[in-house]
Amino acid sequence: MKHLLKLLDLDRQEILDILDLADKLKYQTHHNIPHPILEGKTLGMIFQKASTRTRVSFETGMYQLGGYPLFLSANDLQIGRGEPVQDTARVLSRYLDGIMIRTFAQKEVEDLAAYGSIPVINGLTDFCHPCQVLADLLTIREKKDTFEGLKMCYIGDGNNMANSLIVGGLKVGMQVAAACPDDYQPDPEVMAFAKNDGNFSITNKPIEAAADADVLITDVWSSMGMEAEIEKRRIAFQGYQINDDIMAAAHTDAMVMHCLPAHRGEEITEKVFEAHASEIFDEAENRLHAQKAVMVKLMMPDAE
Repeated sequence: MKHLLKLLDLDRQEILDILDLADKLKYQTHHNIPHPILEGKTLGMIFQKASTRTRVSFETGMYQLGGYPLFLSANDLQIGRGEPVQDTARVLSRYLDGIMIRTFAQKEVEDLAAYGSIPVINGLTDFCHPCQVLADLLTIREKKDTFEGLKMCYIGDGNNMANSLIVGGLKVGMQVAAACPDDYQPDPEVMAFAKNDGNFSITNKPIEAAADADVLITDVWSSMGMEAEIEKRRIAFQGYQINDDIMAAAHTDAMVMHCLPAHRGEEITEKVFEAHASEIFDEAENRLHAQKAVMVKLMMPDAE
């Protein structure tokens, strides 16, 4: 593993290895055991999309690993003024030990990796959100002890979260059911990956997808950059909500997750959110531990 660009690039064992290391690093963090594995290393963090969890978790994680996180907004970089991404990649590779980028186009992340000579981590693109889903998988395994025999249900927009959840869930051996409106389906590349997998199903009926689910996951109806579509999406996504009816269709001990921020009353009710808040905020915390594992795997692979 040279980069983390998308979960499609990883095999099952690579995902499990990241989760195993994340478990170890989480234990050390919670027990105040120092682990300066990346001492002397510098991570450049490029943000073309704003973030709360991504910035704080990467900065904190790099600090806990003994390295230095360098925040770079689009306004700070020549890439924001028209410098080709391939030139930025080659320059930053002379200064840094790794790059995390949170941006719009997946191609920009792929180009950074292709032209640079240091590891690149996808902190989010419009296509996928691999760091979040690694944290989600870590949370599921913590709560359920295994992936075998579990059914994950995703309800909502066929967006970057749906894309990564489908890929990640299938790769670790879960059954994955998605419920998305007909006009808001997951990416064709993801659908091509999943279509021949007997563990995958997709429908436009949320209650059908939620039947006998062990894990229920949703996301906002309108993501960042979609402000002009809010009213149109509010109409299209009516009924695509995790509520009492959905919970009744799932297993009685089903867990609920949300990548946050959550719009209570839209994709999830206040009641369900608060009933499962401990799971949702464990999931948020696990961004820190999963990303620390990714950084160690990429920047100091022999240190484990």
